[in-house]
Amino acid sequence: MTKTDREYYCRVPSARRCNNPSARSSAWASIFNPWDRVHQKWNGHQRLPTQDTPCISACTTATNLSSLGDSSSTIYHNHNSRRMNLEENLRTTIPEIQPLQENKDKDEQFSVPELPIEKKKVPLGQIKTQLLTAIVVSWVSMIIGYCSAYTSPAALSLERDFKLDENKLSWITSLMPLGALGGGLLGGLLIENLGRKWTILLADLLFLVAFLVNFFAQSYIYMYTSRVISGVSVGILSLTLPVYLAETIQPEVRGTLGLLPTAFGNIGILLCYMFGTFFEWRQLALVGVVLAIPFVIVFWVIKETPRFLVSRGKEDETQQALQWLRGANTNIDKEFHELKKSFQEEAESDEGALESLKNLFSVNNVKPLCIVLGLMFFQQWSGINAVIFNTTKIFKESGTNLPESLCTTIVGIVNFVSTFIAAALIDKLGRKVLLYISAISMIVSLGVLGAYFFLKDATNVDVKFLGFLPLASFIIYVLGFSLGHGPVPWLMMGEILPAKIRGTAASVATSFNWSCTFIVTKIFLQLAELIGFHFTFWIFCGLMVLSLLFTIFFVPETRGQSLADIEKKMAGMEVRRMSSVANLKPMPSSF
Repeated sequence: MTKTDREYYCRVPSARRCNNPSARSSAWASIFNPWDRVHQKWNGHQRLPTQDTPCISACTTATNLSSLGDSSSTIYHNHNSRRMNLEENLRTTIPEIQPLQENKDKDEQFSVPELPIEKKKVPLGQIKTQLLTAIVVSWVSMIIGYCSAYTSPAALSLERDFKLDENKLSWITSLMPLGALGGGLLGGLLIENLGRKWTILLADLLFLVAFLVNFFAQSYIYMYTSRVISGVSVGILSLTLPVYLAETIQPEVRGTLGLLPTAFGNIGILLCYMFGTFFEWRQLALVGVVLAIPFVIVFWVIKETPRFLVSRGKEDETQQALQWLRGANTNIDKEFHELKKSFQEEAESDEGALESLKNLFSVNNVKPLCIVLGLMFFQQWSGINAVIFNTTKIFKESGTNLPESLCTTIVGIVNFVSTFIAAALIDKLGRKVLLYISAISMIVSLGVLGAYFFLKDATNVDVKFLGFLPLASFIIYVLGFSLGHGPVPWLMMGEILPAKIRGTAASVATSFNWSCTFIVTKIFLQLAELIGFHFTFWIFCGLMVLSLLFTIFFVPETRGQSLADIEKKMAGMEVRRMSSVANLKPMPSSF
């Protein structure tokens, strides 16, 4: 055996030794061909045979790249040594990666499916204080619902006692959303300076004052004052309650517990309708006073949000609040440090008012903002608040053979139940499907309701045999609204608005929503008196037809998509899912 053969036997493992001449000749060739020597160097794994197909094992690629990228590897040429440079590394790996890149359209069949994230079950002992907190603050949401529905059962007795005409009564109903517009603007300042918890208490005290003014009212001016004060409180809470719950409830139960304010709000509407079957305006105001008192008592049980406390540098109080919310046996260290880090990043990226305004109307942000404003417009111009505020009066004017108070109560029950139906369907059917169902339901019910009033008021047709029709139409109308145009605009506002302008744009959208609410509730009774209930309902019906077309052509479907993907699509960027195999790239070696 020659010296060269002995060197070959020493360097090549037994699994690859061969006694035939061709193998020895390849050993001689490898001395003069450094690339052969690269493939002969053994790194502890058996080298798989070369394949012509583009399929390649991820672990094989990793093994080959690790051997090529080992900084301690050397290549001997005669008696001189040198290190592999980056260019040689890439030249060696490209033949294996290149077929994958050339056939990337075929890679989808080799993609690794994304596994659904399994929801973590949270023990009841860990969330009992969060549940208590959500119930306590949702109690105030119940007062919002009661206050919103107050004018519906109280309208008839108010007209009688204060000799109100349609104009004055319309001001009583519409001053609440007008006050809410101002309260929404005031709420942003209060939650950042007074705190979330104390802002909710202030709003509850405003409700107490408003209902006391209402109870002792001697003229319609008292009612104006009461509605403005209660409206300011509603506006403050419409901003504060979502912020408080988002900052206190952990993600695993945020969806479930976050539904409580909506449910309690509908309970408030139902309570107002039910008490309205027995009481007149003054007794209804006294019930409002009674509803506002419990929160003043239980307020002292709940904690300020950890997010607000950390923004004030109160780290000890932040940890105490987190520990109380998450349970005594829960480790809060990770959440506490993430909270601090998040606040620091937000503080560093905080922009001035002028810069925020420029971003709001930039080319990429105008489209999602216009979609949100469009959804808010059609939500209120469906006439929902005008109907809720005047349900009893509408039933009285309809001449139905059922008691108007009973009809109003039934509508309240449907409104309450439909909230849970919407919650069950919104992630199964998708946003656009629910908007389609909602729009079609309201188009049909408003069209039928308008036809009923047309037959009653504009013709000599006796409609007593159709006495059930107003109630049936109202049930379909309220159910349709609660399925789509009620919750979806608020949900999509948080989904399609880009993160950089989300806060500013949400404030604009909320203010626009309350402005539309004020206009609709203010003109509803006057419009009905001027052109009749039938044309008024047909106007709302026509607007819902436009809403359906708007949804078809402009509203995107966001179900099952991440916020990042939604933001890219709204900006016109292509979102393309790549398989895990196609994403393999050679690791650069450092030399």
